[in-house]
Amino acid sequence: MGSATQALDRFESVWKRAERGRPVTPESRLTFSSLPQLLKELSPSRWELLETLRVEGKTTIYALAGRLGRHYKNVHTDVTRLIQLGLIEKTKDGKVNVPWDVIAAELKLAA
Repeated sequence: MGSATQALDRFESVWKRAERGRPVTPESRLTFSSLPQLLKELSPSRWELLETLRVEGKTTIYALAGRLGRHYKNVHTDVTRLIQLGLIEKTKDGKVNVPWDVIAAELKLAA
C-alpha cells in the first residue's frame, strides 16, 4: 500500500538509474491507497480464482468458472478486473493465466 507520490518517487529513482547507465531490473508493482481498497480488489473469491488459475495453468474463463463452481458472468467480471490490475494475462488464443509465482504485500501502520 502506498500513495501516488511514493509510486512516482520509485519511478523517478528507476529513471535516474537508467539515465546513468546503471542496470535496471524490471519490476511489477501494484499500489493500493488503503487496506479496504486492497481487500476490495483482492477479495477471497478473487484470491481463490488466482490460486486456481495458477495451479491449472492457461485455460478459458468458461473452464475456470466450471472449476470454481461459479457463474461464468461473475468469473468473467473478476478476470477482467484482475487483467486490468495486471495480475492475470490473456493470451492471443483467448485463454487466461497467472504469470506470477508470488504476490507479496507490504502493509504499513500509520505513524
